Amino acid sequence: APAPARAPRRTAVAAPYADELEVGQAFEAPGLTLDTGLQALHRAICGDRLPLALDAPLAEQVTGGPGPLAHPALVCDVVIGQSTVPSGRVLGNLFYRGLAVAPVRLGTTLRTRTEIVAIAPTSAPGRAKVTLRATTTDEAGRPVASYLRCPLLPARGPVQAAGEVPDAPLAVVAPDWDLGAHPQGEPLVAGDVFEVEARETVSAAPELARATLNLAMTHTDAQAGAHGRRLVYGGHAIGIALAHACRALPGLVTVLAWRSCDHLGPVFEGDRLASTVEVEAVDGSLVDLRVRVAADRDDDPADVLDWRPVVLHAA
Repeated sequence: APAPARAPRRTAVAAPYADELEVGQAFEAPGLTLDTGLQALHRAICGDRLPLALDAPLAEQVTGGPGPLAHPALVCDVVIGQSTVPSGRVLGNLFYRGLAVAPVRLGTTLRTRTEIVAIAPTSAPGRAKVTLRATTTDEAGRPVASYLRCPLLPARGPVQAAGEVPDAPLAVVAPDWDLGAHPQGEPLVAGDVFEVEARETVSAAPELARATLNLAMTHTDAQAGAHGRRLVYGGHAIGIALAHACRALPGLVTVLAWRSCDHLGPVFEGDRLASTVEVEAVDGSLVDLRVRVAADRDDDPADVLDWRPVVLHAA
């Protein structure tokens, strides 16, 4: 016999509040295949002078494999965007810790699992810090990225502290590539500082958020953002910071990890971002950078980003 027809129902499709989350919950996002169209869109929005993501023959010569590299900022934007299923109501992302990212090529499909590992109420009522652990693999199940991030979420009811923020150890391994085939930069020493004169105007922010599966309402809905304005996705500012670092360091091959990334203040569309790149440590071809970004805006100039990537450098 046919199943009885059910009555129509109305269902709210909405992101969770902090008090609706529990430690141990896990969320899956749709997989996303990195292709040339997505890479071109990312380049148009953030800027890109990373040779291995631009020049396929050079990428093949340096890496020994076919095709160009997927831009590491694009990879990070996607894996972060895929982690936003539980954080669609985010008021701001407080930090990233211990992000390691394996170099991948265009054509790779990224799949991300996000787990709630800690919840802590803030001193301000109606808010909580929620620490997430995101793990990304490719289509064959090989690890691509792992990291912790901490969105600040609103709460409608009491929030009970649960879980602990774990350590985020970071093991960085240089790939076995022919760095001699890459354009060479000047040898670097700790303490080198590069001030990039050219500023970048932030534009097309909602488009980047949508393209990378980012569900945070604050990036697409002005009423959900700070001060009645849409917040620019943090990865957008990081992508511009990396484009500035590539101008400063022609020998920059790729980004292998983030030791930390702190968003110091909001970024809004139309802001003009300026970057200062400092070399913190050099270990052969592995270089620790500190990239600080300031937003030049008429009404409220401010420091907005303090990012510490580990990069592969040819010199």
